[in-house]
Amino acid sequence: MPVLVIGGHTRSVGKTSVVAGLIAALPGYHWTAMKITQYGHGVCSANGEACDCATADHSFAVSEEKDRSGDSDTSRFLVAGADHSWWVRTQQGHLAEAMPRIRKILATTQNAIIESNSILRFIKPDLYLTVLDPQTEDFKTSAQTYLDRADAVLLHSADNSNQPIWERVSLKPVSNRPTFAIRPPNYVTPEVVKFVRSRLA
Repeated sequence: MPVLVIGGHTRSVGKTSVVAGLIAALPGYHWTAMKITQYGHGVCSANGEACDCATADHSFAVSEEKDRSGDSDTSRFLVAGADHSWWVRTQQGHLAEAMPRIRKILATTQNAIIESNSILRFIKPDLYLTVLDPQTEDFKTSAQTYLDRADAVLLHSADNSNQPIWERVSLKPVSNRPTFAIRPPNYVTPEVVKFVRSRLA
């Protein structure tokens, strides 16, 4: 069972669009998709806004998405063609507590695609892609920690200078990895699809 992980250096750089795009481009994999969201102090890591991710009585929650309206990220995965879609919400630093449930889901799937950086602390995927936008300043600690594990980089291209505005972040760990230029809204190019297919074959 191949496991593909999509990460990125911060929110709103296109991770969800990459997951949905790969699901749509590779329907034969019968994907089970998963989005992992961490929250803390009433603020969601997905968008930095006040949220209702937190659960009152547990440090994590796992729910299967059934809605196919496309209104949520996990719903977008179903619309793209995923067989199943799950939303995992955990308190910051408590992903380990959700791992038994996550592993149980993964054990029953044909192929899995997961939107997360932090999951890399607990599993070794068959393929890890990271999405980087040089014009978005924030760079999560989790993204820096696992940058060297990226098998390829999906790099936002822009008309202006692509000189990164990140401070104290080195891209040397991925300097020799395949890099694919992406330009929204086309987050998944034929070259990316070909690379993923070849690596998962």
